[in-house]
Amino acid sequence: MFAPNLKWRNVDLRTPIAKATGLEVVLENAANACVLATVWFDRAEACRNLVVVTVSEGLGAGILINGQLARGLDGMAGEFGHVPLDPEGPLCSCGSRGCWEVFGSNRAAVRYYLESSSHNGGPSFQDLLSLADQGDARAAKALDTMAHYLGRGMRMIVAGLAPERIIVIGELTRSWQRFGHVIQAEVQSQVLPGASAPVVVPAHEDGMARLRGTVALVLQKHFGSTLEIPVQ
Repeated sequence: MFAPNLKWRNVDLRTPIAKATGLEVVLENAANACVLATVWFDRAEACRNLVVVTVSEGLGAGILINGQLARGLDGMAGEFGHVPLDPEGPLCSCGSRGCWEVFGSNRAAVRYYLESSSHNGGPSFQDLLSLADQGDARAAKALDTMAHYLGRGMRMIVAGLAPERIIVIGELTRSWQRFGHVIQAEVQSQVLPGASAPVVVPAHEDGMARLRGTVALVLQKHFGSTLEIPVQ
């Protein structure tokens, strides 16, 4: 329905693929697919309330609440990446300004680096991770800024959904020692009185979470939903 970073709005992707292959085609939100992958393959049975945050060019969130995948009206639940943190901030691909993803995404980290550099050509996010590991101070500062904004944005997830766990998926997980403690500290700094802060953890996968999620879609359809998790 809506893929702002691709500038797609109401694009019918399913029909031409189904016609070309002769196969049934099912579409799913990438973050929702990652939630399914977490439940089916990562032994998350004991955790009935979790949020998966996918970090790439944008930010997405898949929600498991009381053991059920939350889709919301028109399947649009979890679009926290398009909640404005600063209405005067940079323009987002969705048309609004200052959305969470313009501050906490891979693209944001690259922008921070370019703003502190006189170079015209920009590195990729993977390049930034490598530069920071090699001691590049500008790259390290750009990634640190991204990490702080990721944690600040997660505060609205914590306040609104009270998950037990937030699982982060994306290239940044390969340098979790750089990101993890910053994100966790930001989340814990604004927990409401009487509430417990969720643990923020990286997904233990090799870049295949979305593909594993599509496999989970098939398993769920043909072998029954594992999302109906009994209360422990």
